[in-house]
Parts: sequence; structure tokens; C-alpha cells
Amino acid sequence: MKVVSSARNPLLWVAALVLAVLAALPAAGAPRADAATGVSAVAEAPSVSAVAEALRESPVYVDPEASGQLSRADAHALQQQIKHAGKPLFIAVLPAGYPTADLFTDLRTATGVTGAYAIRLGDRFDARADSSVLSRTAVRNLVTSVRAESDARTQLADFTDRALVNMGGSAPASWGTSDHGGGVSQTALITAGVVLAAGGAGAYTLVRRNRRRRAAEQRAALDRLRVVVDEDITAFGEELDRLDFHPAEPGADDAMRADYERALDAYEQAKSAMAAAVRPEDVRGVTEALEDGRFSLALLAARREGRPLPARRPPCFFDPRHGPSVGDATWTPLGGSTREVPVCAADATRLADGRDPVIREVDSDYGRRPYWEAGPAYGPWAGGYFGGGVLPGLLVGTMLGSMMATPSYADDYGAGYGDFGGDVSGADFDSGDFGGFGDGGGGDFGGGGGGDFGGGF
Repeated sequence: MKVVSSARNPLLWVAALVLAVLAALPAAGAPRADAATGVSAVAEAPSVSAVAEALRESPVYVDPEASGQLSRADAHALQQQIKHAGKPLFIAVLPAGYPTADLFTDLRTATGVTGAYAIRLGDRFDARADSSVLSRTAVRNLVTSVRAESDARTQLADFTDRALVNMGGSAPASWGTSDHGGGVSQTALITAGVVLAAGGAGAYTLVRRNRRRRAAEQRAALDRLRVVVDEDITAFGEELDRLDFHPAEPGADDAMRADYERALDAYEQAKSAMAAAVRPEDVRGVTEALEDGRFSLALLAARREGRPLPARRPPCFFDPRHGPSVGDATWTPLGGSTREVPVCAADATRLADGRDPVIREVDSDYGRRPYWEAGPAYGPWAGGYFGGGVLPGLLVGTMLGSMMATPSYADDYGAGYGDFGGDVSGADFDSGDFGGFGDGGGGDFGGGGGGDFGGGF
């Protein structure tokens, strides 16, 4: 008997689709869990892990022992507002006796999502945020603006209103979409099944056409990226050629030789990764290797010159080929807002003198443009250099930043570039970069000793 693949037979594809819709009918009629408050069924005060698990499913969590502070209806309203805004704002309402030592850092680690975290604990309130989402100064000002409000509903509503206007980033996909209805009726699902059956064959054809179009666009994007990445690889190779270092030279030690070896390995890794790249998102591994190699050369130079070893910093924003940045400088892109960007020593001097930095320009549909104004294909390239949540804050208001914020971006160019799509870092984040009102850098509340929640101004 000849087996006909459903992928090649539109009628089988439609039948499977209708069966899938009908299979969902019992679930549609079943009672739904109320995720408005994210309340755990645990009678005792839940652990940080339990709170984090609830926040991954819903932006608002109300501890059962603190339910008198915020009603279910008010919590649901906050949840819908945050979901509708699509921002990674997490709110937890906890009882006064909840342990506060390292609470923000532990909660951020357990949740694993780059965002802003606000906690009402008894009658006290504080917040922390990743700097890529909300600056430390902004968090401080927002907390100060609502700290005097004693009513939890008013305080949290005001904080949410103001934070959503100022913060960047996007909500994690695990939140789903805002719930504007009370569930989906069986009649609606049956109707949807009929409609799907009627238009299934046409939809199947459209899907295949869209897949071919997307594949062609990805190939074109990768071809454009190859030019830029090859320039980067060549530039790094030239740096290695100019390097006046020999592992056996007088004064060379094991640390220097290890730095040199890592730089050589990064060069080979970048070449191999680019040769194997088949999609635009594969380019991120290439630029990650180049960034690592340049940092190894910076370490080697410091050791040879007897200088303190440099801290690991992002490369120069204006052109990653300039090497690791030495500090941050204020810069305003054309038509955009002012922001802090990492800069190399040469560009820092140029900006301080009132001159323009040396900007990396690439080919685009509009001629040579700065890479942040050249189109979506350069997202993976930039993401390899500026990963770990750094990229969103740098690109806010630019063409590339706006494109990366669209839902279709990840489908066409890959996800995971520290972009705006609910960046999940897990525990790999700098607690010193997760700040707010106090000086604890995301440790205990208010930066005080072991439970100093919102410890003064």
C-alpha cells in the first residue's frame, strides 16, 4: 500500500487541522485556572522559586497571606494592563514577614527574565530593574514618586502606569496574550473548524509560498552579512599579524601565552563558524568569537605593559572592530533619544572634543548607512557583539531596534540576541547591573543589612 504524506496532500492536512480543533472542545468547556493573581495553592509562605514560577505565568503575583492588600479584581486589572503593554514588568505582593535578604536578586535569578521587578511587602515598597529595561535613576525616581502612597492598589497602579511609559523590553512569551473574554465557546471553536476546513487547502498553499519567500529572504540576508563579517574576520586577522608577540620571547609567562592562544582560537572559530553559517542567526556565533578574541588581546596587552587587567566590557558601539570599550559616553543618534553607549578610547576623545565618532557603515537598500540604520539583517551580527541584554538599550529608537521589536523579527532572523522579545537570561546576569533605589545592586531591599526593605532615602 502506498503511503501518502500529509505534507504533500492538502486534504489530509485539512483533516488533521479540523481534528485538532475539535479535540480542543472538551478543554474549552472545562473550568479555567484563574491566573489573574498567580496565587499559589501552598498554604505557607511560598518560596522565592514558587513566586518566580507564578511570575513566569503572570505579571502579577499576590501571596495568599497578603490578599487583603490587593483584591483579585485589582490584581487582574494590573495583569491585563501589563500584558496589553507587552513590557516585562513583574509585581509581587507579599506579607510583611516575608524574608527580604537578597530577595530581589534571588527572585530575578529564579525568574530568569530581564525586566523590572516591583515588590509590595506589608506596607513597604521597592523595585529593581535590569539597566537594559529601566535605568537605575529611573527606578529610583519611580519608587520615590509612589513610596508615600499607603494604599497598595493606588501605589501599584501608579507605579505600573509610570513604569510602562518609561521602560523598554518586552513581555515573556509564557504570559500569552491579555484575556479580554471569559473563555472560548464550543460554538466558536466549531465555527472556526468549519472555516478552517473550507479554507485549509488555500492556507496550505499560502504557507508553502510564504516559507519559500522567507527562505529566499534569509539567503539574501546572509549573503549581505557575509560581506560585513568577512571584513570583521579580516580586520582581526590583521591585528594578529601586527601583534609583536612571540610565546618564547623573554618576559612571556603562561598567562600571556594563554591570552595569545585564546585569541588565535577565536580567529579560527570565527572563520569556521562563518563557513558553516546557513541562516542569518548563525552569524551571532561568529561575532561572539571575534569579541572574545579582541578581549583576549586586550588582556595580553595589559600584561605585557604591566597595567591592571581591564574589566570585561562590550566592544565600542560605533564600530566593534575598535575593540573593547573603556567607558560609557552620552550620545544622541539622529532623530533619536540620548543614551549611554560603550566607547573605545579614541571615540571617547572625539566625543569629548565635540567631534563625530568613527561609525561603522554597511551596505543597505539606501546606500552606505550606520549599521543600526541599515536593516534587520544586521541584528544577529550586532547581537553577537552586544549580547546579554546590552543591545536593547543601545538600539532603542533606531531602525534596527524598531524592527527587532516586531513579532515577525524572530521568525525571519532568529531570536536570542538580547533583543526586545522577552529576553531570558536565566541566572546569567550581573547583579550590579540589576539596580534600583538602594545601593545593593539588586541584593536585599534598600541595599541595607539583611532585610532593610526600602531602607530610607
